[in-house]
Amino acid sequence: MKRTLRCLTKSRFKLGLECPNKLYYTRKKEYANQKNEDPFLKALAEGGFQVEELARMHYPDGVLIEGNDGDYHDLQKRTQELLQRDKVTIFEAAFLIDGLFIRTDILVKKGNDIELIEVKSKSYDPFDENLFIGKKGGMVKPWKPYLFDVAFQKHVIQLCYPDWSITAFLMMANKRKTASIDGLNQLFRITKTAQNRTGIDKRVDSLDEIGDSVLGTISIDGILDGIYNNKFKYHDSLTFLESINELNKAYQNDVYFNWPTSFSTCKACEFKSSPEDDEKGLKSGFKECFTKQHQWGKNEFAKPNTFDIWDFRKGGALLDEGILFKEDLTTENIGYIEQAGQLSRTERQWIQIEKDLDNDASSFIDTDGLQQEIGSWNFPLHFIDFETSTVALPFNKGRHPYEQIAFQFSHHIYHEDGTIEHASEYINDQAGVFPNFDFLRALKKVLSKDQGTIFRYATHENTILNAIYTQLSTSQEADKDALMAFIQEISHSKKDSANVWRGERDMVDLLVVIKKYYYNPHTKGSNSIKAVLPAVLHSSSFLQDKYANPIGNINISSKNFKDDHVWLRTENNKVVNPYKMLPKVFDNWTEEEIEMSLSEIEDIDNGGAALTAYGKLQYTDMSAEERKELSSALLKYCELDTLAMVMIYEYFKKLIE
Repeated sequence: MKRTLRCLTKSRFKLGLECPNKLYYTRKKEYANQKNEDPFLKALAEGGFQVEELARMHYPDGVLIEGNDGDYHDLQKRTQELLQRDKVTIFEAAFLIDGLFIRTDILVKKGNDIELIEVKSKSYDPFDENLFIGKKGGMVKPWKPYLFDVAFQKHVIQLCYPDWSITAFLMMANKRKTASIDGLNQLFRITKTAQNRTGIDKRVDSLDEIGDSVLGTISIDGILDGIYNNKFKYHDSLTFLESINELNKAYQNDVYFNWPTSFSTCKACEFKSSPEDDEKGLKSGFKECFTKQHQWGKNEFAKPNTFDIWDFRKGGALLDEGILFKEDLTTENIGYIEQAGQLSRTERQWIQIEKDLDNDASSFIDTDGLQQEIGSWNFPLHFIDFETSTVALPFNKGRHPYEQIAFQFSHHIYHEDGTIEHASEYINDQAGVFPNFDFLRALKKVLSKDQGTIFRYATHENTILNAIYTQLSTSQEADKDALMAFIQEISHSKKDSANVWRGERDMVDLLVVIKKYYYNPHTKGSNSIKAVLPAVLHSSSFLQDKYANPIGNINISSKNFKDDHVWLRTENNKVVNPYKMLPKVFDNWTEEEIEMSLSEIEDIDNGGAALTAYGKLQYTDMSAEERKELSSALLKYCELDTLAMVMIYEYFKKLIE
């Protein structure tokens, strides 16, 4: 049997641990899936396959089992043949037993002594005593899926070979190490046409060519023992062996598990259908679960429920009490607290709840608070947005894995007379170049001309400036003192910073302003700028009248759009989200699809398209024309981010006049 063989693989085991019901929906074309993974996209965004190829170079005698990936029996047979050797290292070794199937990244056999090495595109600090297990003795949540994954692999191998003595390791990028050569990342190119599974075109033959590797291994046997003896559980109601046996049985028999619904898991479920999916006739696994377990029908699905309430930390406890609809909520059970001078988190939640129940689409505005806030800002107003990435394999000698890379910014100015200027932008689209210091010099040049207030949206820009500050502190840049002083002027230090500062021009976070003084029901609880912009456009007749005109007619300059470009378009009496009018940066994927599919990557919910595009620029071979086209799309994307902030400011300004 080939692809028809139903096996609980390690990826399906991980999916089943998230929610056993997902095993029934996965890989079925009739169900909508917002998380259809594309290996090429993931490779671009996180560099995982590059790390895997570098890891293999640590074992130059390793034998790769490749080809015929769907034939589990053939893969197992080829593995068994290699395992007859007393000493052998195998990449992608396959083990099949009782419906369980795994492939290991690296397996080292010396007699009956086995090293199981799982390669991850993550980083670790070898001096972090609480890397996997927190100070209170519990497993650190983000590591849980990875550790249970390795536990599953070791368990399956031990079932196949009971006499083996197996030790398990994670191999990852070591934060304490630095690259020994320039251009390390460029030696591992990503291509759709590569014959191997990773899609990596490796342009180096041995570790000797790259010096000391940035990868390291860390033993996890003690933690796996804790998983096996159920000291660490994924779910309180299932032991480790029960989870394997029950998930295997459900998947083998293709039956719905009927696992209880969970607020956080169901809220993030990928098996929900969008309106577009409904038009295609695709089913919703989310709806099926709530139909079966809560007897929801058409009326219940139409009712406002608790899943979209912003930052709703009480959702899980209330679901356990059977409370899932907004009409059943009270101020007491959401923990309502008022806060002087601004909206508290729960006040904002209650406004959302009441407006949804009353079918009230009008915005809430704390006019006095907003007026006081705006009155403290100095013209000209500067709006900035950064696009960034982190790379597992460093660009330059002396750089660490996963250092922040700032490759692009956009900068709009709102002048006191109402003129809006796309004043400057920066992009470094060259492969293998560490751009941060030139990026900062360009930013300093344009923001140091006056003392106007600077705006960002969310914490990202402040985080990046802190990272560049640290990079500068150990650099040999001639102007490092001036650049570090500039960072201190326009930002504030992180909580764990050795140096503490808050600049005189510390950037104003427009997101915080929104949270304090404003709520728009059209955002449906989201504070993402991609949700706030269309909501504001929908609500503001001023913006509608203005931006329905070509930008050349309304005193707005642009570096990437022609004077006849119109930002506001309506379809069926609804404002079209301007972000949907931008060119796509990765095949035909939308920003939402990219972010959902790469949701495991930190901070992917803001800038997934740019992150992917930058990976494409760095690691794929493309013509000058293709590079120009992709860079043009990035510039347009980033320009809209800062223009969106300007539009939100214009809306607020009009509200308080």
